[in-house]
Amino acid sequence: MTPPPVMKRHPLTAATTAVLLAALVGCAPHPGLHDATARHSFADVAHWSAVFDDPGRDVWQKPQAVVDALAIKPGMNVADLGAGTGYFSRYLSVAVGPSGTVFAVDPELNLVAQLRKRAEQEHTANVVPVLASLDNPRLPARDVDLILIVDTLHHIDDRITYLRRLERFLHPHGRVVVIDFKKEEIPVGPPPAHKLARTDVLGEFDSAGYRLVGEPQILPYQYFLIFQAEE
Repeated sequence: MTPPPVMKRHPLTAATTAVLLAALVGCAPHPGLHDATARHSFADVAHWSAVFDDPGRDVWQKPQAVVDALAIKPGMNVADLGAGTGYFSRYLSVAVGPSGTVFAVDPELNLVAQLRKRAEQEHTANVVPVLASLDNPRLPARDVDLILIVDTLHHIDDRITYLRRLERFLHPHGRVVVIDFKKEEIPVGPPPAHKLARTDVLGEFDSAGYRLVGEPQILPYQYFLIFQAEE
């Protein structure tokens, strides 16, 4: 969740956590209250593919159950913000159907190339890779029904401003969904210092002009928050 930084996901096992910590040496968090809690490169596609697409991730990430809980309808436009290597792409592709679009968004050029390669390999013609800016997902204005942000929010700088900007890309009644690691000791994910507490996420979305409209309780290690912009 690289992205705006919308940056990448950290579906890390205990073994890969050590690798991440090594990569973070010398990358001190930005002092801003609403800035990224961790920064590092996502240019090594082979490494991050091994991490994000680890078959063991399915057990706790429950990708099909997540997409089912989102009640996505055929023809919808969905953005996977911080899509990484495209872990959710095929699930979202099936959900929106041939008449819908999945915008697979990431600011890391190497990962966007990987997203295109994966879409070609999986024959998901409705998946459109998007090279984002760190402060702009580069989505079509007023054309997105749902923005999914998985294990990525804690990589974003100036989050409240960024969340306010997201509204311009949403259809009326469009939703922003955040799935991220609970700020506690759990078997997966980054260290607690790099996580965002659920209460902090709720406060930032409130400050950005959103309200919580749903919270499915289906994931063991992550909170699952569904927001809509206040009217």
